[in-house]
Amino acid sequence: MDARKPYLTDLTEAQWSQVSRFIPAPEPGGRPAQYDRREIINALLYVVRTGCQWRMLPHDLPPWKTVYWYFMTWRKDGTLDRLHDKLRGICGGPRASSGRPPSPSSTASRSRRPKGGGRTATTAVRRSTAASDTSWSTRSA
Repeated sequence: MDARKPYLTDLTEAQWSQVSRFIPAPEPGGRPAQYDRREIINALLYVVRTGCQWRMLPHDLPPWKTVYWYFMTWRKDGTLDRLHDKLRGICGGPRASSGRPPSPSSTASRSRRPKGGGRTATTAVRRSTAASDTSWSTRSA
């Protein structure tokens, strides 16, 4: 494949070295991969960052159907969750820079919920005439 101009969303070498450990390699014995895993990740990052539709991926990235297939496969097998969890632990983010743990505890998120539920609006359910107990189609002869 020809070298393309990099997008702002493309991974750097250092970032790819962190991410590549969690991306599954092609399975042996199958058809050889047509696109490099790094290009698939770059395409996923492009979609996430720009918010474009799958079909609107630029033509110099892998085809949208291929990128979408990898996205769905990695989402189903937990690859994306594992990658996200590991990167959150490595990077820490703004929580780590302020001295807090990388992710909030479950009790902290529960304490923000209102106690006792709250008021909910309800509307009485009306039965339609078609849902009556006797119907012309079920009458016995």
